Amino acid sequence: MKRVALIRYLRKQGCVHFREGGNHSIYLNPLEKKVSAIPRHREIFDILILKICKDLGIKSPF
Repeated sequence: MKRVALIRYLRKQGCVHFREGGNHSIYLNPLEKKVSAIPRHREIFDILILKICKDLGIKSPF
C-alpha cells in the first residue's frame, strides 16, 4: 500500500499526526491514547500496516 493511502486511511479512522521522528512520522489515536511510527517509504508492506493498525487500536484496511 502507498504511504499516502495509509495516512489517508489513518486520518479517516480519527488518528492525527503527532510529531516527526528521524526516519518516521508518529501518529496518535487520541481516543485510545496509542501511538505508532509510520516509516517514510513510498510503499509499506501489508504486515507492517497490520502492526501499525494494531498499535493504534483501529481495524485494518484489508
